[in-house]
Amino acid sequence: MLWVETAMTLVLTSSAFADGGAIPSKYTCDGADVSPALTWSGAPGNTQTFALIADDPDAPAGTWVHWVLFNLPGTAKALPENASPGGAVQGRNDFRKTGYGGPCPPPGKPHRYFFKLYAVDTSLALHAGATKAQLEAAMQGHIIATAQLVGTYGRKR
Repeated sequence: MLWVETAMTLVLTSSAFADGGAIPSKYTCDGADVSPALTWSGAPGNTQTFALIADDPDAPAGTWVHWVLFNLPGTAKALPENASPGGAVQGRNDFRKTGYGGPCPPPGKPHRYFFKLYAVDTSLALHAGATKAQLEAAMQGHIIATAQLVGTYGRKR
């Protein structure tokens, strides 16, 4: 019998919302503004670190960055709610703060929020407060798998 190794697929999920579903207000500027719990599986065996970018491509002025996180250990499989991830470095979001800044769109049509997880084959030589652009540049040629989770949020007032 011939054994064939099948490639695993990196999958990102949240207990707070389903892919394509509404993000509860707890995780937004209208609530506690804490990061949602995230879990993942299927990382390649040569993953050294993970990086995460959360952004809103529907923002009026262009894509708005809500979270930049990198150098999360390659053995990690989750981030808890209101994560203060040990061993990882947090970057600067477009609120000009380090760490997570939840959805806060203008009233009207709901926006989409993309949580993008990257399996990386190295540790990234970046400092705390690095931007999305700096992270993306540092990851060039080192991304070995990606996963995405999309949530929506809209404000009535």
